[in-house]
Amino acid sequence: MGKLILAVTNLPLRQVANFMSEVLVLGVVMEHGEVALIQPDRDVPIGLRIL
Repeated sequence: MGKLILAVTNLPLRQVANFMSEVLVLGVVMEHGEVALIQPDRDVPIGLRIL
């Protein structure tokens, strides 16, 4: 909560574990399997296109 992250939305519906999702949250898999979420380096308006 309270963080800006990068995500791809409006993807075709796909089952992830036990729920359906249309979103792909972007992150980096670290050395011990932990995931660091990718964040913008400044405040940006929510919903803009990712290039």
